[in-house]
Amino acid sequence: MTECAKCGARIDASATECARCGVVFAKLTRRALPPDVVPPPVEAPVPRFETHARDPTAGLVRGGRIVLVVGLTLMTWQFARFGVGETAMGAVLHLPNLVFHEAGHVLFGFFGRFLTVLGGSLFQVVFPLVFAVAFLRQSNPFAAAVCTWWTGQNLLDVAPYIADARALQLVLLGGRTGAEVEGHDWEYILGQLGWSHLDVTIGRWTHRLGVLIMCTSIVWAVSGALKPRKNDEPPE
Repeated sequence: MTECAKCGARIDASATECARCGVVFAKLTRRALPPDVVPPPVEAPVPRFETHARDPTAGLVRGGRIVLVVGLTLMTWQFARFGVGETAMGAVLHLPNLVFHEAGHVLFGFFGRFLTVLGGSLFQVVFPLVFAVAFLRQSNPFAAAVCTWWTGQNLLDVAPYIADARALQLVLLGGRTGAEVEGHDWEYILGQLGWSHLDVTIGRWTHRLGVLIMCTSIVWAVSGALKPRKNDEPPE
């Protein structure tokens, strides 16, 4: 027999709790342990902030972007002030655009003559938009803005082609005019749609839309050029 440490009642040595006061001996023993026996509380780990090393080429990249924006602005002004004409088709970008134009004829060649003819102009306009979307998915708004500007420039490249549907005086790839080779793409397209009398009007609005897209893209590109890249931002 032994005594309860709380109430002093005599209890059996094998008992786990006191029959008089009901205290559980295991809890009473744990409460009576000295402080140095109790394990110390687990402290939460101190968060460690990673340091972000600045890209040494950041200034060079930003400077190159600004130069490109200035160049695009000058080209846009040159195209816009002449209106619909052969200015855009005589630009340095006309030959690269022509490659995608001819590729469009081949890609749409499986869908009938109308889409085959339309596919040239359609593909050269849509192709830069594909890159713009791809750059947006990669969080690169500046590159997306430049590709969108290219889309607007392609509209300016197509506009004289549309406006020439009836006159057929535009010099084509082979060095001859549409009148000499019995028409061209947009003469056929507008003829099929019954819109041949609207060729100049559609050409002008295509030109205006292209200028609007180019100007909007330049504003977008400026914000993208001045915004620091992710690895240039200070850690939070």
